[in-house]
Amino acid sequence: MKKIILIFASLLALSTISFGQVKDYELGADNLSGRSNYNGGYFNYSEPLGVNIKVAVWGFVKYPGRYFVPINTTVTDLLSLAGGPTDDANLDELRIYRVKEDGTNELFQFDYNDLMWEDQLRLEKRYIPDLVAGDILVIPGSQRLYLRDWISITLGVVSTLISLTTLLVVTAQ
Repeated sequence: MKKIILIFASLLALSTISFGQVKDYELGADNLSGRSNYNGGYFNYSEPLGVNIKVAVWGFVKYPGRYFVPINTTVTDLLSLAGGPTDDANLDELRIYRVKEDGTNELFQFDYNDLMWEDQLRLEKRYIPDLVAGDILVIPGSQRLYLRDWISITLGVVSTLISLTTLLVVTAQ
């Protein structure tokens, strides 16, 4: 009976750890200002008395999603509001995807590495457009595996192989 209670308690503890999640969190504002995340990836940084636009941030940032921001928000401001790029972000290929009024698509690609890491700006600096309503800022990147990730993967494979070998040895006897 004690084993059953112990197993049940263990499963209950593991289920609360793995399925617990934050439902509502704030990004630098109190509840009275209306700058909270209410619906998943929607962030409201609008000015109540100003002109505001809706834009989106996709990719390797801390808080991707839809943003309601003042019209004078720059790409740098939007990256800051999104929590900044993650370690896996590729800052030399940032893109703004825009659908124009006539239905055609426009893509702006630019490099933000010189702002982050270079001592001097390069002369061949590409034009970074102002944000307009409906723009999508895409921060590409790729998942990087660190030493602890490789160790975790290796230990998982090795432990599975040891378990299978033990099972085969025990059933063969």
